[in-house]
Amino acid sequence: MSPKVRTCLWYDAQALPAAEFYCSLIPDSRITEVGRYPEGNDRIPEGSDGVLTVEFELAGTPYQALNGGPVFPLSEAVSISVKAEDQGETDRLWEALTADGGSESQCGWLKDRFGLSWQIVPRPALALLAGPASAKVWPALMAMRKIDIAALERVAAGN
Repeated sequence: MSPKVRTCLWYDAQALPAAEFYCSLIPDSRITEVGRYPEGNDRIPEGSDGVLTVEFELAGTPYQALNGGPVFPLSEAVSISVKAEDQGETDRLWEALTADGGSESQCGWLKDRFGLSWQIVPRPALALLAGPASAKVWPALMAMRKIDIAALERVAAGN
């Protein structure tokens, strides 16, 4: 049964490569359906190979990617947030998502090569942000690009 609600991400023409890339990064992810523009449609975005929509799941969360052309580009107003288990997963996702034209921002935020914004937050950092040293940890996190758990632990310990 198809989920009733999902987030739709608008791409110019890269919906399928974007969905394939995202599914390759997040465990338990998959493409569930690819819809195509009807033949003869004069609005097929160049470079889309006729793909209209891609239904996919990232760790069980449903998404739809739409090749709608350049009318509505992706922006930071919509992002995907990932709770990484540890620094290793944080580093792996960060490197993959910023590669090939992606860009870093601050506080664990980045933009991938397709223009989608992500925030990669390691679970241990969330615990530190809610812990007794949170007043010291928050400013340190705000100064980071990729979140560094060891650095936050040092701040929390007063080192």
